[in-house]
Amino acid sequence: MKRRDVILAALALIVLWQILAMVVSMPILPTPFVVFTVFFKELQHGLFTHFAVSLWRVTAGMLLSVLVAAPAGLVIGGSKRLNRLFSPIIYLLYPIPKVVFVPVIILFLGIGDTAKISIMFLILFFQIIVLVRDQASGIAPQLIQSLQSLGAGRRALFRFIYLPASLPAILTALRQSIGTAVAVLYITELSATKYGLGYYIYYKGSTLLDYPSMYAGVIAMSLLGLGMYFTVDWLERKWCRWKFVG
Repeated sequence: MKRRDVILAALALIVLWQILAMVVSMPILPTPFVVFTVFFKELQHGLFTHFAVSLWRVTAGMLLSVLVAAPAGLVIGGSKRLNRLFSPIIYLLYPIPKVVFVPVIILFLGIGDTAKISIMFLILFFQIIVLVRDQASGIAPQLIQSLQSLGAGRRALFRFIYLPASLPAILTALRQSIGTAVAVLYITELSATKYGLGYYIYYKGSTLLDYPSMYAGVIAMSLLGLGMYFTVDWLERKWCRWKFVG
């Protein structure tokens, strides 16, 4: 995706927002100029702190899920016996919407950051482990056998074959899960907390009826998701350069 196309799309959305605000002409939909003015003002009055807290929670959940799910997917996908053992369990758990576990996790872990990070972890874990397992199990046996004939052990196979082959799947899983993770983060921050963009948006909009500040929070949460999405794109271009050759 070219940067110019992204900028033009953003400008088109702002123009559409301006038109809708003029047509509706109600306080619940302020113009982009009003919202962006409030956005930069609020950054100096607490919005940046809420942004930082939300960024920490979702980033911690993503890193934890990669550190656990990626090696698990590689091990399962690289072993036919383990694949037969764990595939039925993954098959049953993967389709279940992980959002339904939010109340259960809060009951067990409370309302602190541990519960919120655990929810992020749970959502991303199954996305990553399924894609990495499928990628690892689909590697051509001839490639593995050729390295084994040269004396490569299991550690070398994981380092030079399974991990490079599965890296695009890990990044794809992260990219697909960012939107869901940020949405669930918003839900977990609606109550029983004083920090986070979810709390900020709800408090400004529903309690204070400060709609420009509410939309400023929405913009901040959108920037959070977009920033993480663009970061994954950048990592893919850096670590998977062979995909962009030609």
